[in-house]
Amino acid sequence: MGNSSYKPFILKTDIELQEIVLSSFVNTTCSLSLLREDQIHPFVSGNKFRKLKYNIEQAVKDGHNTLLTFGGAYSNHIAAVAAAGKSTGLQTIGIIRGEELSDKITENPTLSFAQEQGMQLHFITRKAYKDKYEASQIEALKKSFGNFYLLPEGGTNKLAIKGCEEILSEIENSDTFDYICAPVGTSGTIAGLIEASKPNQKILGFSALKGSFQISEVKKYTSKTNFEITDEYCFGGYAKIDLQLVRFINEFYKKTGIPLDPVYTGKMLFGVVDLLKRGYFKKNSRIFAVHTGGLQGIPGMNQRLKKKNLSQIII
Repeated sequence: MGNSSYKPFILKTDIELQEIVLSSFVNTTCSLSLLREDQIHPFVSGNKFRKLKYNIEQAVKDGHNTLLTFGGAYSNHIAAVAAAGKSTGLQTIGIIRGEELSDKITENPTLSFAQEQGMQLHFITRKAYKDKYEASQIEALKKSFGNFYLLPEGGTNKLAIKGCEEILSEIENSDTFDYICAPVGTSGTIAGLIEASKPNQKILGFSALKGSFQISEVKKYTSKTNFEITDEYCFGGYAKIDLQLVRFINEFYKKTGIPLDPVYTGKMLFGVVDLLKRGYFKKNSRIFAVHTGGLQGIPGMNQRLKKKNLSQIII
C-alpha cells in the first residue's frame, strides 16, 4: 500500500441473518430474513462499509492520504466517510450542500459527528452543489485542498459495486431465496446485489426518492434484468416521512428489537409488509432483505419531528 499510516478496516464477521416473525404484521405463507448489515461496523455500517472498502484500498494504493466527498445535512455517507477516515488514518473532507448550514454544525448530529471524527467541512451553495462534478469545480477544490481521492456522493462507483456484491456472496445458501429486497438511493447497493444474484431470483429495490432514475444508473453496472425498483414507498421523497412511517418503525422495533432508519430501511420494510398484505409475493416465497444501516440519522430526524410536535422514533 502507498500510505504507511493506513490501518485496515476491521469487519465484524458474525452479522445476524434474523428471521422476522411475519405473523406479527401480516397473515402470510412467506418468510422474511433480514440481514443485519447495521451491525457490520460501529460507525461505518451497512452498505457504506461495503461501498468504501475497496475505494479506500484503491486510494491508499494510489498514494492518497485524503478522501473528499459530497453530501447533505444528514448524510449517512458523510458520517461514514468521516468515521472511516479516522479508523484508517486518512484525512477526510466533506463538501456539504447548503451554505446556511455552516453556522449550525453544533445543532446537527450528523455534521457534529463528522467534525468530531476529524472531517474538514466545506459548505457550498445548492446551485454550486448541482454542478459539483464539473471539471472546473473539481479543479477549484484541488486548488483549495490539494490532491485527494474523490468519492462520489453516496459512494457509488465500480469499486462500490464490487463491495456490495459481497453482501450476497458471503451468505450461505443465498441462492435459496426467491426475492432480494434492498433500499435504493444512488443505486450502488442494489446494482451489487443484482450482479451477485441468480437468474431465478427477483431483486426488488425500494427507492428513498421520487422517480425511477436509478434504473438507468443500475444499467451502467450490470446487464442483468431480474430487478424492479419502486418509488411507491418513498413517502414523498428523500428524507421525507410521516406519522404512518414513524408508527411502523416504532412498531417494528417493539416487536422485533430491530431499530430502523427512517430514510432507507424503514421505508423498505414498510413496503415489504404492504406488498405482503397485497399478495405481491408468490405463495411460500423466501424473502431476503438487507438492513443497510443509517441509524446515525435518527437523532437528526427526531429533531425535525420534535419541531413539528410529531411522535419521535424510538432508539
